[in-house]
Amino acid sequence: MDGTPKGIKVQKSGGTQLKLVMSFPNYGQAMFKPMKQERDEETNYNLYYFSDFERHNAEIAAFHLDRILGYRRIPPVVGRLVDVVTEIKDVTTDHKLARTFFTSPVGSSCFYGQCSYYCSTEHAVCGRPRDLEASLAVMLPDLSLASRRTWRSPWRRTYSRSKLEKWKSDPDYCSTVKKTPPYDKGTRLVDFIDMVILDFLMSNMDRHHYETFEKFGNNTFLLHLDNGRAFGRHSKDEPSILAPLQQCCRIRRSTWLHLLLLSLPQYRLSDVMRASLSHDPLHRVAPLLSEPHLAALNRRLKTVLETVSHCQKRPSKDGGEGEVIYDDTAYLKDMVTSAG
Repeated sequence: MDGTPKGIKVQKSGGTQLKLVMSFPNYGQAMFKPMKQERDEETNYNLYYFSDFERHNAEIAAFHLDRILGYRRIPPVVGRLVDVVTEIKDVTTDHKLARTFFTSPVGSSCFYGQCSYYCSTEHAVCGRPRDLEASLAVMLPDLSLASRRTWRSPWRRTYSRSKLEKWKSDPDYCSTVKKTPPYDKGTRLVDFIDMVILDFLMSNMDRHHYETFEKFGNNTFLLHLDNGRAFGRHSKDEPSILAPLQQCCRIRRSTWLHLLLLSLPQYRLSDVMRASLSHDPLHRVAPLLSEPHLAALNRRLKTVLETVSHCQKRPSKDGGEGEVIYDDTAYLKDMVTSAG
């Protein structure tokens, strides 16, 4: 992303909340998600997960956490401070978006766009008085160049306020998943577990789908997109996010070793995250994650490792660890040996 976003700004179609597509002088594009609430403001406990606001700092923090975990499956995301008037209102080519700009009673420049939820004057995005924080995520290649496939998560949550998901009521649910394509072959299941661990650490309950690049079939990686509802609460963990790991008891060795490293005092996850986030431009305004959110990462990491340990102690067909730990490091060693 080439510096300040100056160019065409149009609203991104689809989705439940306001987001824009911003173009740059070098013809690159980025997904723009504006600041809607303060960094330390926790999600209301009485709200269902699908009623929550998306957070610009969550998108940024998710990118850093994904990279720290060694996944690198989230496209680059960076924070920016933009001028609502000169960098959005005055240059937008989206006439519907342009009609939603207004000046608030205290003189702030605001807009609300059009979307399924939270696009009204009551939920407007406002500058201070014109400066607006936002996350900018690199756009993936156009579908005509790199087609993607969307997969429904086997452990997806319902949007119903009363219906109970099958994975919550069936203790042997994972056995069925393991026999179902694409989870019956290759690394898809442990790839999915990687994503589950990421979501648990940042308390993201909104992973009902995920995407892959279609060209590579099942020999591909998962794209960890759309993380705006992460980091909503630091005072409470959501154990149900870990259900796939708890039920399947499967994790790749490289991930497990990486998590063990981040649990050591000299490489503590919260410290590594704090240092990584300090390089984002918005850190000059305020830390991207509050200290309680950073502390929650350490607490949740401990829970993940305890879950794996419990799995290893659980009776299994082949004696424990061999069934729990998927040894991808052996595959890497073979590759290195072949290359040598």
